Amino acid sequence: MDTKFDFGDSQHAQTVYIRKVATSTLPQDVQDKLEGVSDMYAVHDVEGERLALVRDRNLAFTIARQNELQPVSVH
Repeated sequence: MDTKFDFGDSQHAQTVYIRKVATSTLPQDVQDKLEGVSDMYAVHDVEGERLALVRDRNLAFTIARQNELQPVSVH
């Protein structure tokens, strides 16, 4: 969960999607590390690949912006 991800070298802002994820839907080994946490927030690229998983919605948006990406909330 603390692995750096190479977001690429795009000159234009790329859209990423932020969505709430129930920890019960995550792989068991990840769930084991998140005892007591029921929800997390995922950052996904336009193809649906999960780029990051964090505990806080604001942090998800901050991470995206710091990597020159345009975050959009998904309900």
